[in-house]
Amino acid sequence: MPSTPDGCQVIHLNLVARHGTRAPTKKRIKELDRLAVRLEALINEAEQGLKSDSLKKIPSWIKGWESRWKGRTKGGELTSEGEEELYNLATRVKERFQDLFEEEYHPDVYSIRATQVSRASASAVAFGLGLLSGKGKLGPGNNRAFSVLSESRASDICLRFFDSCETYKAYRKRKEPDVEKQKEPILEHVTASLVNRYHLKFTTQDVASLWFLCKQEASLLNITNQACGLFNEAEVYFLEWTDDLEGFVLKGYGESINYRMGLPLLKDVVQSMEEAIIAREENRPVGTYEKARLRFAHAETVVPFSCLLGLFLEGSDFEKIQREEALDLPPVPPQGRNWKGSVVAPFAGNNMLVLYQCPGKTSDGSTSGGQSNSYFIQVLHNELPVSMPGCGNKDFCPFEEYKEKIVKPHLKHDYDMICKINPPAAREEPATFSSKLSGFFTGLLSQRGYRVANAESVRTEL
Repeated sequence: MPSTPDGCQVIHLNLVARHGTRAPTKKRIKELDRLAVRLEALINEAEQGLKSDSLKKIPSWIKGWESRWKGRTKGGELTSEGEEELYNLATRVKERFQDLFEEEYHPDVYSIRATQVSRASASAVAFGLGLLSGKGKLGPGNNRAFSVLSESRASDICLRFFDSCETYKAYRKRKEPDVEKQKEPILEHVTASLVNRYHLKFTTQDVASLWFLCKQEASLLNITNQACGLFNEAEVYFLEWTDDLEGFVLKGYGESINYRMGLPLLKDVVQSMEEAIIAREENRPVGTYEKARLRFAHAETVVPFSCLLGLFLEGSDFEKIQREEALDLPPVPPQGRNWKGSVVAPFAGNNMLVLYQCPGKTSDGSTSGGQSNSYFIQVLHNELPVSMPGCGNKDFCPFEEYKEKIVKPHLKHDYDMICKINPPAAREEPATFSSKLSGFFTGLLSQRGYRVANAESVRTEL
């Protein structure tokens, strides 16, 4: 881990975090209920038409399987695991930046904000409990009350900008069918493999639901030998790629509207740091200015924000973004890729922008307090320093350079302008991907004994 230069002191922290692990949403609960009915029908069909040797190939857990969430009418809430994720994150943040969190809590000094969605606000509460544990007089844990601010879902363009952006909603509605078509060859390939392996007449929809069940069982129930056990490592890598493709096209670098609509959040982050610098320059007394702005939202918030920072790009992609050129889709396995949803925005995934004040150096080597040279930014993704392509791939970037190279190019756009519906002259979508994917699978399926090189464990990727 890169070390902080000597003499540098943390003066402000921006946190943009996704909520912690949540229960399946109502829509997904219904999907799992349908899957249970479907699996029962497949088993009944197999028992009537298959010989005993073939029946033995069917995993025993499928017979009589029922969803753990059967009968539930509400979903999507933060789970106990999710609470622990945010509580523990706060504990680590407090330990890492002890000097920043040493003073007494005040809501204007340590600002905690969340969207008006229960799992996000509950995540903010869990984080606050971890941050302020032992700092008050409430109960045996010496807890203390704290403030969580939320804006109306209808007008929260800082943390729920995607809700108010009509251009984005139109883009997403138009692109979702295309994404499903792009995923089809992989789902068909995996489905054919499963049908051959287990002698059950799975459809691509069955496989998509089983893949979702695998991820739910692994993340919520710590079960990896049921739905996840249906797939081999190569198939897991392909299915993960379909998830990453969807995230890339509909939330990430697939189209500039996906991340440009996050401009209000980027401006808010920069403004908070500029205010902290002014407070330091004016030697304001401790307790009179903000030291941390802590935000809790969604994958649809964290992913665009990561893109605005230029994270998870391949090669010269950062320059392409600055020139507003389209990016290639994430490479298909077994090729490696930087863009992985399980890394970009997992449950409790986060970006932290840490503002440092460092002693400046003059040409004769003496220390200077010059503002332009004495403030630096470090970006942490999931608590690890990451290099910034816009700052010479350094992970410790002068604040003015950060504003000039990374922030300024985005500022020529305006949220209100880009989020209006464009006139009827719709832009052409590149149609090269389907042919590329078709060619890839023609080559892939003509080979036998395909193996994934350097495969990591299934559990790690989920």
